[in-house]
Amino acid sequence: MFSVRIHRGLSGSVLAVCDEELLGRTFTEGKLRLHVSEAFYGGDTVDEDILIQHLQRASSINLVGREAVSVAIREGLVDEGCVLTVEGVMHAMVLR
Repeated sequence: MFSVRIHRGLSGSVLAVCDEELLGRTFTEGKLRLHVSEAFYGGDTVDEDILIQHLQRASSINLVGREAVSVAIREGLVDEGCVLTVEGVMHAMVLR
């Protein structure tokens, strides 16, 4: 399952997605720090089918977690070579 939150602003919206079990955790590796905050990523809990619907509509996406990033890769939204990993946790961003 995935936690999904849509942030709407004047310049558009950002879809924030994370593997549900990562919510609220912080990962550090060297100088890199990845905080999966509930304020940014916490929202609706959805399954993969609903996540794909959100991904197809979003123009800006922030993804954290092996499952979330893998779905975006399978959907052709993320190039596997562009994925950042912090403490083994995958992170990717999409702008289109």
